Amino acid sequence: MDRTIKGAGVLIVLLLSACATVSPDEMEAELTQVRAELREEIRQGDEAVEARLGSRMDQVEARVNSLENDLSLLREDFDVTIERLESALRFNTPVHFAFDDDQVRAQDRELLDRFASVISEYYSDATITVEGFTDSAGDPSYNMALGQRRAESVSNYLQQQGVPSERLRAVSYGESRDRQIVPGAAGPGTEGWQNRRVSMVIDFNPESSPTVARSGS
Repeated sequence: MDRTIKGAGVLIVLLLSACATVSPDEMEAELTQVRAELREEIRQGDEAVEARLGSRMDQVEARVNSLENDLSLLREDFDVTIERLESALRFNTPVHFAFDDDQVRAQDRELLDRFASVISEYYSDATITVEGFTDSAGDPSYNMALGQRRAESVSNYLQQQGVPSERLRAVSYGESRDRQIVPGAAGPGTEGWQNRRVSMVIDFNPESSPTVARSGS
């Protein structure tokens, strides 16, 4: 556009300087030529913008296709389910814990490694909230603290895989029944294992997110 304006300016100056020596018909012919040249420059400029936008759209489409492929593999390989929230995605992952334990299990590390890779590739500006849960055995206040330790354990593991600490936060829902996979199921032993878990929320606009509950259920 700058080149168009500059070119138009030069042509107009030349026409004004020649006004005293040309006839009205000659002036009209010159103006017609100026208009034609301006239209051509604008057309060429539009084509260049269109080409750049087309290239950018191709890149975005390729990135979206790659993301969809990676998410599909997470679903197929690890039985991950994904919920769409207002400004976020919740990954319900099969990352579980032994009864009254907060350590990441060896069998869950591959899933967390893959999750960290997807985060780094596609969601470099998002905030990731790790939500910790327990079964309903024991005291609710103890379970709230246990859920927090589980969330922090997974958050720390993701940091070790390259996710920046400032983009991670850990919260606990403890034994909240409205978030239990099998309501009321509880240990000890393997009973209630579905409720001893974490989920991860990828938040694209954390400032607008509702406050996460962290008190007893």
